[in-house]
Order: sequence, then C-alpha cells, then structure tokens
Amino acid sequence: MSTLVVWDERLLKYDMGDHPLDPVRVELTMALARALGVLDRPGVVLERVEPASDEMLATVHDPDYIAVVKAASTGRRVGIMGLGTPDNPTFEGMHEASALIAGATRRAAEAVWRGEADRAVSISGGLHHAMPARASGFCVYNDPAVAIKRVLELGAERVAYVDIDVHHGDGVQEVFYDDPRVLTVSLHESPRSLFPGTGFADETGGPNAPGTAVNVALPPGTTDSTWLRAFHAVVPGVLRAFQPQLLFTQCGADTYRHDPLANLRLTVDGQRAAYLALRDLAEEVAGGKWVASGGGGYALVECVPRAWTHLLAVLTGEPIDPERPIPQSWRDLATARRPGHPLPETMTDGGTTTFSPWIPGDTPSAVDRAIMATRLAAFPHFGLDPHDPRD
Repeated sequence: MSTLVVWDERLLKYDMGDHPLDPVRVELTMALARALGVLDRPGVVLERVEPASDEMLATVHDPDYIAVVKAASTGRRVGIMGLGTPDNPTFEGMHEASALIAGATRRAAEAVWRGEADRAVSISGGLHHAMPARASGFCVYNDPAVAIKRVLELGAERVAYVDIDVHHGDGVQEVFYDDPRVLTVSLHESPRSLFPGTGFADETGGPNAPGTAVNVALPPGTTDSTWLRAFHAVVPGVLRAFQPQLLFTQCGADTYRHDPLANLRLTVDGQRAAYLALRDLAEEVAGGKWVASGGGGYALVECVPRAWTHLLAVLTGEPIDPERPIPQSWRDLATARRPGHPLPETMTDGGTTTFSPWIPGDTPSAVDRAIMATRLAAFPHFGLDPHDPRD
C-alpha cells in the first residue's frame, strides 16, 4: 500500500494572527507523526506542494471573489465577501497561502484517482466553509470542493464526501447540492447550537440530485459511544447504496471534549475509532481509494496533534497503540510553542469506543432522535428502509 502525504512547511503560512485557527496545530501534528515514525513507514511518500492556479480555483470560486482575495493579500483593507471579519481577517499573502492549501488537497485527490497512490492526505486542508463567492468560518478557498471538482474532471462518476468536523460541512454541500455525482455526508453538532446554522436532516439535495446530501445533527454533549452509534446507523448504509468510486473525508478534530469552540464530548480514542471506520468503508465501497484532509480543531496541543497523528497512522498502515507514550522531544517542542498548555503523556484519553448499535423502538435519546430524523429524510432516496437497522 502507498500513501501520499502532501506536505510543505509553507502551508503553515495560512496564519490569521491571533486567531483560533492557529497553524501550530498542523506543525505539532507533523512533528508528532515524525517522532513516532509514522512518516518513515514503507510506502509513505512526502510530496511538496504546488499552489492551485486561478483557473483551478475558478472551478469552485467566482473570479471576482478570487480577485478580491488577491487584493486583500497585498495589505489593502477589504470588508466585503466575508473578508475583514473576526472570523476571516485578511493577512498579507492570504491568497498565496490559501491557494497552496487548495493545491495540496487537489493533488492528493488527483494522485489517488489516477492510481499514483492508494491513499492520500492533505493534513492542512479541510477548509469546508468557504463559499463560491465569500469567505466563511476561517476558510478562504474551499480545498475539498476544488479537489472533488478535479476528480470529476478526470472522469469520476460518483464521489462521496464524509465530513466529521463538529461544524456542518456547508460549503462543500453548497457547491455540490444539485450535482448527482457527489454525495455529501456530514455529522456535526446541531445547527441550533453551533455555527454555521445549517445541516438539518431535511437538507437532502437539490432538484437534480435528491438524496445526495445527508446530515446528522447531533445534540451538545454527544460522547464517543453515542457519536459512533450515530455514525454506524447512517454512514455505512448510504455509502453502500451510493457506491462511490472515491471516498473523501474531512477529519476536523473539534469534536473533542475540551475544544473551546464547540460542545461535543469525544476523546481522541473516539476520533481514532472514526478513522478506523472510515478506512474500512473506503476499502469496502470505494476500492480503497481514500483521500483525507484535516479541518477544524482548537485544542491545539491537547487534541489535534494526537488525533491527526492517529489519522496519519491509519492512512499509512497500522494504527498506533493508544497506550503509546508521547516522546519527550515532542513535549519539549509543544512547551516551546505553546507554554502553559496541558501536555498529553500518551496517545489515549482512556475513552470508551464500544457502543450499542441503533435499534428502532429503543427508548429514544436525543442522539437517537437525530438518527431517526436523518434516516427518515435520507434513506428513502436510496431505497433503504429508515426503520430497518440492517440498512
């Protein structure tokens, strides 16, 4: 098996300053993966990044918007199209840094589709909120959408996008909402309690693509076991019915129990279990063709580096033993980069990843009601029975 890791230190220049989306989370991820030997495994290829051209970006984004991003990147004050806000402050070199991330994710998807690698990852990517004509939610260019557009250009007929970030994958859904070739599946905290306010179960696709948007809106407080219950009650069924030729996953780590911007309660153990489930589904339904990106995640030291190192390990071969100690060299680097932050000692939080499979008729919890709402809205489009746990 071969895995392409598209990586370049220049990707750390996507830096909005004093802002929650801090590139240190990516720096510490790559450092931890190196310290644990993940990037030295057989079959792992690290490739430098080429930025997406304006033409590539224009497959998703309006040319006028690209021009405004470029203008804002030179130091001009810009307060339109979602830029110049607390969420999306402008910064020098913003276009170049954003185009580099889009180029990295595009290259990852292209390599897997062409058979140059079995799997690929763009760990700095996953900027899933960017809209065709505006920035949103810390995201300037929507690199997952640019990558999926490239695979469609190359002849793909069915691509599945599964988003496990705590926030709804609204930008990717928007781009492909009326495209029957792309299935978007998002598990996220309920839009009643969290940005961006979309991702209800009844958002199921446009008139030309009914059923190709699937949304699981989970209540605040959802834990490892209940999140996994919801995942397995919805995602395998729709992926098996859709039969994608490639699986793209956005693996935001902000579902973490101590994430400062959201209210789900997963541990890194629950996140690791999600990556293993996605790996198995990629093998089952997409012939192993799996492209992964990062995404959100604001517990910069405690969670993100461990979660995404688990992701990199799953992508490149054997999972990391959760009990494995974290090297002191990484702990020293993390202390230097973020003094005062709590330092994990091992790759586990001691989370429980066993779960009770969903069965209709159980005494309904808030999570079970979310599961049922999604199944009722989405499953009939696939010829699946919302009430049959085997679907």
